[in-house]
Amino acid sequence: MLNPDCKLGIIAGGGAIPQMLIEKCLASRVPFAVLAIEGNADKDFFTSPQFDCRWIRLGQAGSGFKYFSSLHVTDVVLIGTIRRPSFFDLVPDMRTAAFFAKVGAKALGDDGILRAVVSEIEKDGMRVKGIHEIMPNLLIPSGCLTKRKPSKSDVEDIRRGLEVALTLGSLDVGQSVVVQQGLVLGVEGIEGTDALIRRCGEYRRKGEGGILVKLRKPQQDMRIDLPTIGVDTIENAHNSGLRGLIVHAGNGLLVDPQKTIALADKYGMFIQGVTPDEYLN
Repeated sequence: MLNPDCKLGIIAGGGAIPQMLIEKCLASRVPFAVLAIEGNADKDFFTSPQFDCRWIRLGQAGSGFKYFSSLHVTDVVLIGTIRRPSFFDLVPDMRTAAFFAKVGAKALGDDGILRAVVSEIEKDGMRVKGIHEIMPNLLIPSGCLTKRKPSKSDVEDIRRGLEVALTLGSLDVGQSVVVQQGLVLGVEGIEGTDALIRRCGEYRRKGEGGILVKLRKPQQDMRIDLPTIGVDTIENAHNSGLRGLIVHAGNGLLVDPQKTIALADKYGMFIQGVTPDEYLN
């Protein structure tokens, strides 16, 4: 939960959740400071006169931490989608250059760079919080949330998707997989879930559409990059002919639950929060 006695530092990527968090801070009168990541955070929202915001490239993380320290930030949350950069995309400041030299190949993994950033923030005496600790209402619950339920014929696709997603996650590659009729139509790489869904629409086979399975990686820190779905995910899934979404219960985020579930109901799709053990043991 938000603590009005602690100043919150928000490192904001893309998507709706950073905006939701800032609106919550403003409504609750919780002091906060914002670092918006260029090329990721929404430019229109983060130029709002309601709050101060500093824009940084990922390569300016060192100066960003210094900015937080100068404002006496105590807690930091990293939230929103961040396009994974290559080293060639980065023009680092001195501290960031030293940081990348130190972590080296660790940053080549999908989440390696984010885990290393968390460690670096904590070295400055700031606590890194997960969005689930501040806005626990966003965590997707266990069970089916829609009018349509997974059928008996869906179970094998769900099981197959869970097996592949766990293997994918253990290799620190991606969180999502799309399965149709036992066939893996696609797995998530650097492009992200929405691009995966659109790509799989091109490979759709006749019959019932595929199922998206989205899990937190086995080794993933709960404080960073939790699996997330929302209205845009449902819209993309419908356009690609998917019939349902399986999300890691208690380990994934559901943005704007009322609208997201209503849209899935409109399209006759299911959303279900599961733990892998439900299907794999």
